[in-house]
Amino acid sequence: MDVTMNISEKLSALQVMRDAPVIPVIVLNDVSQAVLLARALVAGGIRMLEVTLRTPQALACIEAIARDVPDAVVGAGTVRTAADAQACAMAGARFAVSPGYTHAVGQACRDAGLPLLPGVATGSEIMMAQEDGL
Repeated sequence: MDVTMNISEKLSALQVMRDAPVIPVIVLNDVSQAVLLARALVAGGIRMLEVTLRTPQALACIEAIARDVPDAVVGAGTVRTAADAQACAMAGARFAVSPGYTHAVGQACRDAGLPLLPGVATGSEIMMAQEDGL
């Protein structure tokens, strides 16, 4: 990751991919472990972190990392709905990763200023995302 990047600056999806070609996908069940894990990853040189929305504690973990680990760039994974995107942005996520692409998720991420890395695989999915400005 670009070590000169200001941690508070807005990111683009391209910056996320360029600056962190490998992003750990983290599933957290315990908020008390979130900050410890994030600090260890940052100390090891991995600043871009994806916390999946697969547990009830995920948003609280994103919030704790965003608040307590200033050198981490925490994002949210498994973003499936517009409400997920809004909640992630409110929790302090700096980017979102979705398993697919929908107009609603794309628009919610744009509205929240949240770069989206959608899991698009087919030509049609890619074209739909491009038509929506991704």
